[in-house]
Amino acid sequence: MTRLLMAALADRLPQAPTLDAARLRTEVLSGLTVALALVPEAVAFAFVAGVHPLVGLYAAVIVGLITALIGGRPGMISGATGALAVVMVSLVAQHGVEYLFAAVVLMGLIQIAAGIFRLGKFIRLVPHPVMLGFVNGLAIVIFLAQLSQFRVPGTAEATGHGLGGGEWLSGLPLVLMLGLVALTMAVIWATPKLTRVIPAPLAGISLTAALVIGFGLDVPRVGDMASIEGGWPAFHLPAVPLTLETLQIILPYALILAAIGLIESLLTLNLVGEITGRRGGASKECVAQGVANTVTGVFGGMGGCAMIGQSMINVNSGARTRISGVVAALFLMSFILVGAPLIEQIPLAALVGVMFMVVIGTFAWNSLTILRRVPPTDAVVIVLVTAVTVATDLATAVVVGVIVSALAYAWQNATRIRATTRITPEGAKVYQISGPLFFGSAAGFSELFAPETDPALVVADFADSRVADQSALQAIEAMALRYEAAGKTLQLRHLSRDCHRLLSRAGHLMIDSDDDPDYQIAADYDVRTGILGGH
Repeated sequence: MTRLLMAALADRLPQAPTLDAARLRTEVLSGLTVALALVPEAVAFAFVAGVHPLVGLYAAVIVGLITALIGGRPGMISGATGALAVVMVSLVAQHGVEYLFAAVVLMGLIQIAAGIFRLGKFIRLVPHPVMLGFVNGLAIVIFLAQLSQFRVPGTAEATGHGLGGGEWLSGLPLVLMLGLVALTMAVIWATPKLTRVIPAPLAGISLTAALVIGFGLDVPRVGDMASIEGGWPAFHLPAVPLTLETLQIILPYALILAAIGLIESLLTLNLVGEITGRRGGASKECVAQGVANTVTGVFGGMGGCAMIGQSMINVNSGARTRISGVVAALFLMSFILVGAPLIEQIPLAALVGVMFMVVIGTFAWNSLTILRRVPPTDAVVIVLVTAVTVATDLATAVVVGVIVSALAYAWQNATRIRATTRITPEGAKVYQISGPLFFGSAAGFSELFAPETDPALVVADFADSRVADQSALQAIEAMALRYEAAGKTLQLRHLSRDCHRLLSRAGHLMIDSDDDPDYQIAADYDVRTGILGGH
């Protein structure tokens, strides 16, 4: 029997890919593609945060390597992200980069604690409409981020955002840029139809780069953003005073960074899981992100979290193991150490084309057709989360979406409280309650009864209802007091086991433990003594 059970489970669980030559080639080439796509984003996010480009690149290397090794989902890619960078910029501007490193270390410790206490499981409370809004908003954000590459190259020092501060391209330069982007996208689209030996994004980057370099085309290149040449990241404890004042400065930033990083990472974990057919790993991912950021903070990195764009590139290129993430980090480090002159020649148009294909693949296009078929509240949540993601950041959008979904759910359940009545042969009136009784429906519950006109004995039957919280208990007690004032008796019947325990813990009600456990509870509420007695 045990063998049969294990065999059945094995058939239902996704199998780990066999590591043969073909698999290894796919993982290495996917890692190379991801590394190439990481370079401009890491540099751009470093500019956003107001730090040196190497601070962003070191974060991409260290965070990417550690999360690839011990993260919760093989195939996920982590590194420096824009959502974290926009929070960091004010800290760096006011207190300097050393305080940023200290905040990143504290951020990592908070994330480790979240993993140890298994807080990652709460990501399951994110409804599907919020996930749709999340991926749609993120696709739009990725698209808008690429538009800065269509500006005339400017100095990072003058603009603070790399290429984002110049005038928009026009004329022949714009046509050339658009043509190269379109070429890259066409190669990515056609490659899988011809061969799967090489990942489609890598084929697009390679062909476009060869064309630009071979013909000496004058187009923006990676080197126009900043030089990526550097050495190994050095161990460096943040040079900040170990005082309460320092903690007061960095703690608010660390908490926000930790929350944003975990929300983005766990949502990306679920998204990658949908593609690869794997589940779980939330707590493991929290710990991995925490360890990665703690280490990054003491090696001069700006910290990071999961990157959905690069993760999509990775898994869509066929990567399914941890090898691709490790290879991506090692390639990126080799670019910094020895490959900078070559990597800086890659045209930005090729990388923009790759990211545009990521946008097309990430956006949930079916959500546009289901908006009219899903409940109105779900449609509102999808649009709201998408809009808030674009206007603010992903973490804020997800929190807003969860709150709105929870309020909508509470309101819908609040209107479900109902009661049908009947008169027994003995003359008692029975209220058959249906629907949940909780804070949202407590007022509606009290409106179901008519103590002034009811007979001397009234029965509230909860066989089709549930008592959920203290507000429900208070509503029951208030109703009992109304019948007491009218000189009548109220009986409570068929409360479920968990409601039984809830009433027992409430303190002001006493429960007879001899109630029939199979038939649940049939009880009388004595309004004079406050005792709920068994029958």
